[in-house]
Amino acid sequence: MTQDAARETAVLQASRPPGGADDFDARTWRAEVSARFSAAVAAIDAGESRFPLPGSGATAERFAALQAVAEEDLCLARLVEGHVDALAVLAELDGPAPVPGQRWGVWAAEPPGEGLSAARDPAGRWSVSGLKQYCSGAHSCTHALVTARTEEGRRLFAVALASDTSEPVEGTWQALGMAGSDTPDVRFRSAPADPVGDIEGYVNRPGFQHGGIGVAACWLGGAHAVARPLRAAVARGAGPHAEAHLGAVDIDLRAAGLLLSAAAAAIDADPMDRKGEARLHSLRVRGLVEAVCDRTLGHVGRSTGAGPLCRDQRHARNVADLTVYTRQHHAERSLAELGALVSGKEEG
Repeated sequence: MTQDAARETAVLQASRPPGGADDFDARTWRAEVSARFSAAVAAIDAGESRFPLPGSGATAERFAALQAVAEEDLCLARLVEGHVDALAVLAELDGPAPVPGQRWGVWAAEPPGEGLSAARDPAGRWSVSGLKQYCSGAHSCTHALVTARTEEGRRLFAVALASDTSEPVEGTWQALGMAGSDTPDVRFRSAPADPVGDIEGYVNRPGFQHGGIGVAACWLGGAHAVARPLRAAVARGAGPHAEAHLGAVDIDLRAAGLLLSAAAAAIDADPMDRKGEARLHSLRVRGLVEAVCDRTLGHVGRSTGAGPLCRDQRHARNVADLTVYTRQHHAERSLAELGALVSGKEEG
């Protein structure tokens, strides 16, 4: 079986929901992840689960916690990462203080299309209207940070999600990989909104880069999960070829982990990015981790064959989820930006 065929098999196998039914049931899958998301947020609120803020001196602990969640379930990690990222954004931009029990998402994707616009009434009250794409946790979040266009430029807003002003658009999240992340479009209709930060403040703050590295920590956790069947096969005596594949995977995972740790230390040493190196760190970490994920998928697939993909639903889901999740990376566009930065030729 070719590598591409193996991944296609993984996607087909991953279409089966956790209960084992033959037909794909997105609602059941979504509900399971949503329940675990609620429990995870409750643990964070109670101080039982720690995700220290970036730059607090414990950024490595934050990244390790995200990686650990992702090793268990990438869909859950996507929602947890969004929640803790929102808490970091609110803290950095002096937004409204979150209240225990609230489940936050960060919905800031800006693909081509209608998008969101924000307007202010004569009394100075803001509202947002339009379509926001890729809203992870659309059915389970209680609040969201959303980017929207204003007359002055793009701005971030905090929105309490209510059925009369915001509604997920059914049928807009057809993914099999990352199905449980519940990431459809959401239609907003004059939803009351509170501005958070200044014009372009969301993307211009140092934490935007720190958050991008947090996503990479989730990817890395997913790669560790995908590698499990290969480790098990080698432990059973699969032979020298499998051992060689595992050796290559081990080098990659350890190198990515070291770079992630180095980035965490750099963030703690310069949380406000006075050296102007945050973007460089983010591009390097995300670029390496994405490449490591891709190579890990290849090594594991080539060494273990179709067996784990066809008979281990957990592994099939991990492969499908990681394949979709890492497509958040901007691929050659990000590599070109990194190349410009390290060559000193970046404009501006």
